[in-house]
Amino acid sequence: MFLEAVKLPSGCSMILRMPCFSAERRTRTTSVFFAAVVLCISFVSLAECQTTPPPAIPCSAYKNCDTCVPHAKCLWCFTTNNCTDYPVSWLLPPASVCYLSQARWGVCWLNFEALIIALGVLGGTILISIAVCCCCCCCKKRQSGPDRDEERFARRREEIKQRAEERKVERKARHDEIRKKYGLIGDSDHPYSKFENE
Repeated sequence: MFLEAVKLPSGCSMILRMPCFSAERRTRTTSVFFAAVVLCISFVSLAECQTTPPPAIPCSAYKNCDTCVPHAKCLWCFTTNNCTDYPVSWLLPPASVCYLSQARWGVCWLNFEALIIALGVLGGTILISIAVCCCCCCCKKRQSGPDRDEERFARRREEIKQRAEERKVERKARHDEIRKKYGLIGDSDHPYSKFENE
């Protein structure tokens, strides 16, 4: 709470007590506190329910291809007929672990060489498809673009042609005036035409 002094018209002052928190603010504070308590209780109960995962089975425990390859971390080698850990430090397993033609990963019926080739072809096909789609979209835009440009150039050509015609007419009118002035035109209406005919 805090105190506030209010001056009255008579010159005296009166001290009013005003509460710090309004009723709305108190309910909001209570709601936040309640939410925090519920959140803490849920985290505590969640922590008590969690159990540690069972230890991972090593790849060497699997004795055939069908049980080995479903695990992403394991690689089956037909040369040695054993399941080994996939060498994650290498993108492709080195020949010291197993030859690519004899290695199986993911499925038993597809060797690693064929898997790499198939993924390469699939990736290449996807990239080429994307490139073709982009080119088609650009060509469609480009075909619609020159029409507008062509119309604009045609309008400019017409405007230039029209201005040239206007200038030509003006030039002809000026030349005709000069010819009339010096009597070079064979018009019957200018004053010197009668002297030319005699």
